[in-house]
Amino acid sequence: MKKFFAIAMLGTLTLVSCKNNTTTSSTSSDAAFQKVSEDFLAGYLKWRPQASVALGFHEYDGKMTDFSKASIDTELNRLKSYDKMLAGIDTASLSTQAYYDYRILKSGIRNEIWSFEDVGEYTRNPMTYAGAIDVNIYIKRNFGPIEDRIKSIIAIEKEAPNVYAAARANLNDTLPKPYVQTAIEVAKGSAEFLGGDLVVALKDVKDTALMAAFNAANKKAIEEVKAYADYLEKEKLPKATDKFSIGVDKYKRMLLYSEGVTMAPDKILEIGMRELKKEQDVFNATAKIIDPKKNPVDVYHDMQKEHPTAEELIPDAKKNLEAIRQFLVDKKIVTMPSEVRVKVEETPEYARASSTASMDTPGPFETKATEAYYYITPVDSKWTDKQKEDWLSQFDFYTTDNVTIHEAYPGHYTQFLHLNASSATKIEKIFGSYAYIEGWAHYCEKMMADEGYGHTGDTIKACKYRLAQSGDALLRLCRLCVSIKMHTQGMTLDEGTKFFMDNWYQGEKPSRQEALRGTFDPGYLFYTIGKLELLKLREDYKKQEGSAFSLMKFHDMVLDHGMPQVRLLREVLLKDKSIWNETL
Repeated sequence: MKKFFAIAMLGTLTLVSCKNNTTTSSTSSDAAFQKVSEDFLAGYLKWRPQASVALGFHEYDGKMTDFSKASIDTELNRLKSYDKMLAGIDTASLSTQAYYDYRILKSGIRNEIWSFEDVGEYTRNPMTYAGAIDVNIYIKRNFGPIEDRIKSIIAIEKEAPNVYAAARANLNDTLPKPYVQTAIEVAKGSAEFLGGDLVVALKDVKDTALMAAFNAANKKAIEEVKAYADYLEKEKLPKATDKFSIGVDKYKRMLLYSEGVTMAPDKILEIGMRELKKEQDVFNATAKIIDPKKNPVDVYHDMQKEHPTAEELIPDAKKNLEAIRQFLVDKKIVTMPSEVRVKVEETPEYARASSTASMDTPGPFETKATEAYYYITPVDSKWTDKQKEDWLSQFDFYTTDNVTIHEAYPGHYTQFLHLNASSATKIEKIFGSYAYIEGWAHYCEKMMADEGYGHTGDTIKACKYRLAQSGDALLRLCRLCVSIKMHTQGMTLDEGTKFFMDNWYQGEKPSRQEALRGTFDPGYLFYTIGKLELLKLREDYKKQEGSAFSLMKFHDMVLDHGMPQVRLLREVLLKDKSIWNETL
């Protein structure tokens, strides 16, 4: 007995010793990672002060990025240095949480390097500078006295000469034509905003001396922005080319660094084309139920005529917003972490030129201006009757609800509520996956239709909700296909426009706008990538849980772990390691 007890004690002591060593090793590695990440974030936020203010870090109010070549080179070298530092950390010894954050941070750094080097954000993209004098946040969010915010606006506007001198020095001699054309529009829009809506927003400020300083800085900033637009028109546009494609290798790196996707672009395209055909079948079959005698596209356009009046647009959206939220509660679809409602408001005057509807949530570190706004752009009384009708047709009752689902409940606003209520770390709140953020909102559109939203016993009405959801799904599927075809297979802007017209069933103007976006935002395929990844994750999780599966539990788990690549969420939710990489 004594001998057995001694052996047992020896075994126990050995286990305790190993456990302590493991814990010590894990603690040491976590501390090393913590130090590297904190040092990196300090420099990251400092070099990007405008993004930092949007996150809620107001120590950066009134500051502007130094766009000089020396500054850009220094930041790129810093990114590469920290990438190497992270590579030197013993990840096998990191705790589960630290390893989770490690990969989010590493992906964020590599994505930044990709942006600097592969797509030439500061050398190839004139849009980077076109809207750089961005002071919207200082008038749209009341996070401090208006006088202090005006001082920040003045400080930023005084940097305009430096910004545009750097742009002229940094940009390549020959640029992609779609980039130049869009940058010219952005710059002109920025000048109009500074000279119009910004001035209107500050019209009631009584401090004469402060407003005199603002007017002087604003006048100079407007001159600089207009001069930049003129420079692009006269110097860059005549030499611009149609070569906007980033190519296969850079596209693969985008997929890998942004979302951890290792599948080849042509394989993703195969999936996209297959899903496009399936969605078109759903669209056509649904339209036939509504009116079997009409062409499905005509049925869709007839549905768009069912819209509120200009006066009822905002009130109707408010009423349905609450109904959608209550549907989520009644059906136990997702937990609502807060009773605080999003506010439905008209889009501010200064933002109406570029937005039909949008969600404006405060940054995750904002402590003062914490209101969230669901903006809808109203009809302009100066428009013609046809322009008014065309605008309202975008807000048919069914599509408006689908947009509300995407933007508010259970889409982006619900994402925001869960992020704030969760124990997400600083890294998880700063770095977000494009596919996760937009994929979740897009997934919600289909999920809500599948769960019966709008199904009140009226078959035709239910089909109209499905048709609206399907129409929006076709748009996102076309984005996926056009992105890959444009950047890896040589599709032109005109061919991209035709692809949208043929497969999204919309006119030439909106189709060209979508194709144009694809030239400089190849990542807009991630709306559909994220949606498909989440559907696959739900299917695998449901198989794992069997009769214990709960849609609410699934959704809460998806929303309560930051804004990660869906690949990382598979590790959180799925026990079978062999299927962690099966994202699509």
